[in-house]
Amino acid sequence: MTGFHPIEIESYRILHERVDLSGWPPGAREVVTRMIHATADVGFAASVRIGVDAIPAALEALGGGAPVIVDAAMVAAGAPRVSTTCLLDQVPVAPSGSTRAAAAIALAVELHPVGALWVVGNAPTALVQLMALHRDGVVDPAAVIGVPVGFVGAAEAKAELWGGPLASRAITNVGERGGSPAAAAALNALHRLHRGGPN
Repeated sequence: MTGFHPIEIESYRILHERVDLSGWPPGAREVVTRMIHATADVGFAASVRIGVDAIPAALEALGGGAPVIVDAAMVAAGAPRVSTTCLLDQVPVAPSGSTRAAAAIALAVELHPVGALWVVGNAPTALVQLMALHRDGVVDPAAVIGVPVGFVGAAEAKAELWGGPLASRAITNVGERGGSPAAAAALNALHRLHRGGPN
């Protein structure tokens, strides 16, 4: 593993000692590995769901310079080598009956209706909003990383993503676990795959 710090090399050694990821195909395996490494949660090996078109669609988007829209600054901070856009700061107050995260996604959709890579790691309402706008024909994502975390709405939002029309282009997981570190890890893995570097 050239280019890695000794601590990271040791971390990956322990990871591969504890969980067998050989059943994942190349590309998807790198994404799952990075998610586990970033969270120290080997449960992702069983809970992650990756659509058949998700990896190639995301890599094509990154290769074409498509916008990468994130729901939270923490996701952007976790993927410093990727140019991302987060519009949460442009929504200082939640609209009535909605959330700041959902409103920021709606605003981003106005700017990038087609072909963006969408990454939701924090707010279930952001993922729900993205899916609703897709159902309405307002947005057509290249791919979606949807791994919001929480006891309220996260598992349901991810189940809807995996059971809906965006499933083939989705990277998500089952259950309440997730979060910005997992989302950023998936994005970092895709970036490294795009650049042809080590994972």
